[in-house]
Amino acid sequence: MIKRVGYFLVLLSFLFNASCKDIQTTNAEGPQEVEKKLKTENNSTKEDSKSILCFGNSLTAGYGLKDESDGWTFLLQKRIDSLGLNFKVVNAGLSGETTAEGLQRINWVLNQAVDIFILELGANDMLRGLDVAQTESNLEKIIEAVMKKNSNVQIILAGMLAPPNMGNDYEKSFNTIFPKLSKKYNVKRIPFFLENVAQIPELNLPDGKHPNPKGQKIVLENVWTHLEPLLK
Repeated sequence: MIKRVGYFLVLLSFLFNASCKDIQTTNAEGPQEVEKKLKTENNSTKEDSKSILCFGNSLTAGYGLKDESDGWTFLLQKRIDSLGLNFKVVNAGLSGETTAEGLQRINWVLNQAVDIFILELGANDMLRGLDVAQTESNLEKIIEAVMKKNSNVQIILAGMLAPPNMGNDYEKSFNTIFPKLSKKYNVKRIPFFLENVAQIPELNLPDGKHPNPKGQKIVLENVWTHLEPLLK
């Protein structure tokens, strides 16, 4: 257990040391581009297919990748198709997004049908040192909005951890958010979204913060472990 905790601390230190800025605050793909993409993906969805909506920041949007087909959401769709499963993956990631901004756009995103909802937000809040209680509240309201839209929806909460650089109190408080919400709302949780990817140079882009094509494949496995049981 001690070895595992130490491993996470080393992995997470890159999130703070690489930059004191957000995971990504500038991005060519703004809200309007995301809206167009969602409309296109929604229109191309078969009437009898189920939807997996991936709601997050640049780690979901695929920031920095030369080809969107290298992103974990695209790879997820490719795997689902290869298995003959009738699910459509919708990438609703927006680079630089905080939980507060995610909360502001969640109702619009939920205009489409959602059967499985993957929530990947919180890293930018942590890097900005935003109030932990507010981050938790925002995530809680997003979860409640999704459940209100569809009481049968399956939710996967992508966990993030704060590095020790943020201070012991902040670290402890932030790290309790995801397991607490997972237990309260009985939703699945990925303990650490970037496990086996963070701070490994050959798996990240030059910025040291975003997974490269090789890293994206590992992120897919992190997600797949918790998603696969819901597809059966």
